[in-house]
Amino acid sequence: MKEYRIQEFISESLKNVGLSHAKMVRTPLGEKITVFTSKPGLVVGRKGQNISKLTKALKKKFNLDNPQIELSEVPDINLDAQVVAERIAGSLEKFGSKRFKGIMHKTMEDAINAGAMGIEIKLSGKVPSARARSWRVYAGYLKKCGDIAVEQVRKAYGTAKLKSGVIGIKVAIMPPGVVLPDHIGILKEKIEVIEEVKGEKEQKDEKEGDSDAGKGRVKGETD
Repeated sequence: MKEYRIQEFISESLKNVGLSHAKMVRTPLGEKITVFTSKPGLVVGRKGQNISKLTKALKKKFNLDNPQIELSEVPDINLDAQVVAERIAGSLEKFGSKRFKGIMHKTMEDAINAGAMGIEIKLSGKVPSARARSWRVYAGYLKKCGDIAVEQVRKAYGTAKLKSGVIGIKVAIMPPGVVLPDHIGILKEKIEVIEEVKGEKEQKDEKEGDSDAGKGRVKGETD
């Protein structure tokens, strides 16, 4: 519960910095908190002001002995659901709700081109009219139930605050490399060659027979 509260506090403190998630590990020297983000420079701040401010806030609010914050850059921003949801929210707040279809389709194409097996984006709210409704775009193959849907599919939620109201954003991405249970692979048939291994006695008899036949052939030729 404490770790979950720390993750929520970090997500509320670090906004618009491409934050993906955070992990906390207890060590003998203190608590090690790893923050995964697509923009490490914004998290650190000028001369490390933001990171030192966050460290002091964590130490005071959650009574941590020696919190150590480390930054890790997200490998691909188009395959991280939380970063994608934040980018959609930023684009909606910047360009407005009239261009929401272009924003959704552009984000979906970027994820598929990055190698995602499937993606689904949902927007809920007053888009683009004054009446609230939901919009959904999807591409590829995305599991909706089962163990893969729970463990492998990356899901994230976000909100965009517009003049017309708050827009809810839901993103689900199935990353590349997920092995599906119904995947069938065709194996090539191997042809095994079995060689007969003869014993030492049989090999010795064959050699003696060959030598006797050679002697008889030579004797016949001389005669």
